[in-house]
Amino acid sequence: QVQLVESGGGLVQPGGSLRLSCAASGSIFSIYAMGWYRQAPGKQRELVATITSGGITNYKDSVKGRFTISRDNAKNSVYLQMNSLKPEDTAVYYCNANIATMEARYITMGYWGKGTLVTVSS
Repeated sequence: QVQLVESGGGLVQPGGSLRLSCAASGSIFSIYAMGWYRQAPGKQRELVATITSGGITNYKDSVKGRFTISRDNAKNSVYLQMNSLKPEDTAVYYCNANIATMEARYITMGYWGKGTLVTVSS
């Protein structure tokens, strides 16, 4: 069984910063791409940023230059540094990871965390 647990959300003023963390645990053989998604009230979940196991990154256009995704493969963790936050960044942020388990080493499945709320408001 695999679990993803996010942390680091909260209330921040416009222009402020937050750092989200996500740690994967359980019967993990290998972790491939990891990423952050978000879902604002009344909207569909959308991709924010992804990072491959080799460190190649991809960002949603509206967060480029403000957000930075990184990972620590030794800790099975992914991070999202969010700077210059705007009210429109308010959402529940979800961690996602493509993982092969010890029980099924040749099958990769996508796993999700339960989300952490980020509120940008004055």
